[in-house]
Amino acid sequence: MTSEKGPSTGDPTLRRRIEPWEFDIFYDPRELRKEACLLYEIKWGMSPKIWRSSGKNTTNHVEVNFIEKLTSERRFHSSISCSITWFLSWSPCWECSQAIREFLSQHPGVTLVIYVARLFWHTDQQNRQGLRDLVNSGVTIQIMRASEYYHCWRNFVNYPPGEEAHWPRYPPLWMMLYALELHCIILSLPPCLKISRRWQNHLTFFRLHLQNCHYQMIPPHILLATGLIQPSVTWR
Repeated sequence: MTSEKGPSTGDPTLRRRIEPWEFDIFYDPRELRKEACLLYEIKWGMSPKIWRSSGKNTTNHVEVNFIEKLTSERRFHSSISCSITWFLSWSPCWECSQAIREFLSQHPGVTLVIYVARLFWHTDQQNRQGLRDLVNSGVTIQIMRASEYYHCWRNFVNYPPGEEAHWPRYPPLWMMLYALELHCIILSLPPCLKISRRWQNHLTFFRLHLQNCHYQMIPPHILLATGLIQPSVTWR
């Protein structure tokens, strides 16, 4: 049932919510926007309460800003236990991946799950290795799907009255293509996704360059989801 009002005025997260237009320009997987945005949730220990807020790039990337802000709090120490979920408009670069790993190594009680709308300079080998290192360190990294977009809209966006269920519906194919490339990264396969931008009309083009190794190592259900293979294909 759709609410007739926007977020409640008594909602403690109201002042930390972003505007609908901000969510749209930052998290549209078709847009290669330079700036990055981070929406995050923190659950402390066994407490059922969830702290939510957001951050953007400054002189540092949003990931570094988050780490510096969290570790500067008086109550935060190396033995603290908490689970953190990030919703990033761009995946971490290799330097941020290194900073995240250092942070987690110093705080073994912290778990981190990262959802990303887009992959940042995904053909750069250092960035690819950085994401692999995060996964090998126990970080969960996934591409945002419709369910994550809806979750963010409900919990992080100051949506207008009556617009609770009117979150942006982005084409699933873009999400599937990024998920395919993320699998290539994790499996140490060469890039298969090529992205280019025509600046005169601001259109983003995705092209696939699959090699034999991709077909051999990528889970069949991922290829099926993108429509690259048919269910009748025989795997050897």
